[in-house]
Amino acid sequence: MSRIIFIVLLLCSVSAYAKDDFMYYRDTDRMGYPFAKDPVVVRFHGKYLMYYSVPPYRNSKDRAWNIGIAESKDLTNWEKIGELTPEASYEKKGLCAPGAIVRKDTIHLFYQIYGNRIHDAICHAYSTDGVHFTRNTTNPIFNPKGEGWTCGRAIDAEVCEYKGKYFLYFATRDKDYKIQQLGVATAPLNTDFSRDTWTQATDSSILYPKLPWEGRCIEGETIIQRHGKLYMFYAGAYNNYPQQIGVAESTDGITWKRLSEKPFLTNGKPGYWNASESGHPCIFKDKRGRTYLFYQGNNTNGKTWILSKIRVRWEKGKPVL
Repeated sequence: MSRIIFIVLLLCSVSAYAKDDFMYYRDTDRMGYPFAKDPVVVRFHGKYLMYYSVPPYRNSKDRAWNIGIAESKDLTNWEKIGELTPEASYEKKGLCAPGAIVRKDTIHLFYQIYGNRIHDAICHAYSTDGVHFTRNTTNPIFNPKGEGWTCGRAIDAEVCEYKGKYFLYFATRDKDYKIQQLGVATAPLNTDFSRDTWTQATDSSILYPKLPWEGRCIEGETIIQRHGKLYMFYAGAYNNYPQQIGVAESTDGITWKRLSEKPFLTNGKPGYWNASESGHPCIFKDKRGRTYLFYQGNNTNGKTWILSKIRVRWEKGKPVL
């Protein structure tokens, strides 16, 4: 009975705000209640596809995370159309936190293997229909190396094309496995995204948590290019601390400057659907050129997760809500 009351309160909290421009996507397939994280959205063959993390089935002995796939025509109403589940031996403990780009007629998915701690790494797969994927034969394609600043783990991949090359952004932990921070690698434009085409661009973090609201974590980075600059929306603080979203800019893809010392998108007030956090963003431009920030949130301290979006406008070259 308590679980039923809990879900009713959650849905009432969401519906109270459904009149605005937000979207609320709930995947209940695996847990019996809303649980979806880490969204990324692409436009493909006249429709929108969203990839996101889904947990193991409730009460299952299999503890592997997977990737859900949903489809939409308007960026607001989504229908689940599939899942990407562990297939290769290196994925047996799980895969999640996808990043995605479209190149010609192919979707390239960059995801992490999960549950291996310091051995978590970035993998690559590709698809011509958005649902069925072929793994890169060199997977995992990337994990960082360095003295002091990284333990070798790579998660939360984001790939973008900029200034004649591809940039692969990732989150990693320090040697003590306490601080989450960002790094970057690059590959030439003719890459097939295989392991030997990536070169680590720095032997240090490109964005390290230093502001009070960022706590010990920066992760979930997402990139958009505007007028020759890159803008990075990133998640600060570990989940439900609360995690909130900040913004930084760069003119070379490597050196980043925060636009503000305050979060760009905060967690909600008590009672709001995202009171526990607004986190792990995806910045996306639709076919009309409008910009939306997709993100995860909850008001249950992580017992549930819902995906949403909010419109981002640009004033004097800077993003505003």
